[in-house]
Amino acid sequence: MRVAVAGGTGAVGRHVVELLDAAGHDAVVLTRSTGHDLSRHDSVTAGAKKGIARSDAASATDAHRGLTAALAECAAVIDVSSIATTSGATSTAFFGAVTRNLLAAERAAGVPHHVALSIVGAAVAPSAYYAGKKLQEDLVMAEPGGWSILRATQFHEFAAQMAEQGRMGPLQVVPAMRSQPIAAAEVAEALVEIALGAPRGLDRDLGGPREENMADLVRRYLAATGHKRPVLEVPLPGAWGRALRDGTLLTAPGARLGRQTFGEWLAER
Repeated sequence: MRVAVAGGTGAVGRHVVELLDAAGHDAVVLTRSTGHDLSRHDSVTAGAKKGIARSDAASATDAHRGLTAALAECAAVIDVSSIATTSGATSTAFFGAVTRNLLAAERAAGVPHHVALSIVGAAVAPSAYYAGKKLQEDLVMAEPGGWSILRATQFHEFAAQMAEQGRMGPLQVVPAMRSQPIAAAEVAEALVEIALGAPRGLDRDLGGPREENMADLVRRYLAATGHKRPVLEVPLPGAWGRALRDGTLLTAPGARLGRQTFGEWLAER
């Protein structure tokens, strides 16, 4: 089976590609490095904007044609594209363009199944990065059929990202946050299973095996990587801060749970 993977070199995407290859499927990687910058031109709206430069419109059209050609004979597209940002505007612009471009090219190429990875809590707490994921979900759900959405909790790697982004002088600042981290490889397994079958619509949520405190995860990560700076847990204000603390980002009863704990993941590193 031929399956395209948008973001096929990222934290989840590389596992998706490895799993497809190992099972004998033809994985088509869609990234900038393979000539597909999915967010650079919104091929759906670029030509319709008043006053748009002709070269930009032509570039968008060429990008659309190239993407459509890459999707020829694909049975599914798995979208695990991502962007490193905490800006709601940046996230919305990115996921809006990527999703519109993929869906338009899939329609043109006759791809019957679009599989999108979203985040648990994005639909009810659409702030910061989650704003883009909410838009992504809305765009996919607006399609008449042939789609699946898997919402997963944050990956184990998120603690490492927090450690990199939250350093302030001698301190490590971490937002007060309840988390349920899951292995990226296990999310990839679920996505591949979905893509190789019939469209499911909104699938059951997938979360890590246990609830954790993000500040504690960052402390453990820093200790394991030889850093001794103290961690300061800070409650963020507003609705977004409350969502981080009140369990909005955790799975509800009935969700699927992963196997690997954060501690096991950290030991492997």
